[in-house]
Amino acid sequence: MKPHDQFAKNYLEQLLSPLGTVEISKEVSDETRQIDLFFSPNPEPNPDYLGLLGRIVLNTVLIEPYRNPPNRSEIRNCLAKLLAILSELQRQAKRENQSYNEDSAPRLWILSPTAGITVLEGFGAKLDPDWPEGVYFLPLLYRTAIIAINQLPVTAER
Repeated sequence: MKPHDQFAKNYLEQLLSPLGTVEISKEVSDETRQIDLFFSPNPEPNPDYLGLLGRIVLNTVLIEPYRNPPNRSEIRNCLAKLLAILSELQRQAKRENQSYNEDSAPRLWILSPTAGITVLEGFGAKLDPDWPEGVYFLPLLYRTAIIAINQLPVTAER
């Protein structure tokens, strides 16, 4: 594992473990892949002190941090991991005779130092007025956002 990946995973684990269950390098079953960080919040999380990160982790999430900007292929691989998890959750709900709630399905957050216009436009990523500058959402059904860290506003939280 690369030093940045290990650092990012450990750092996020330390920040998030008081709020819920953190699984580092969670395997998905379609093809052996690993999600950098899979987080499920406690029933009553209180992540306000984490600012934007706290807002992101109010629900179950996959977090993929990058040291360098991810290319198209890397983003597609992240999407494949998300789709594998969503499929797994649907199969589990079916096995347990439960309905599958798409609205509570996990969301993928790709953390990047920067994000190029070609990649953002290619994936249909757009800013959302309810979120800070630098947070780009892919079309709704992808349940994915790319955070361009260099574009985030400087706040007291940062």
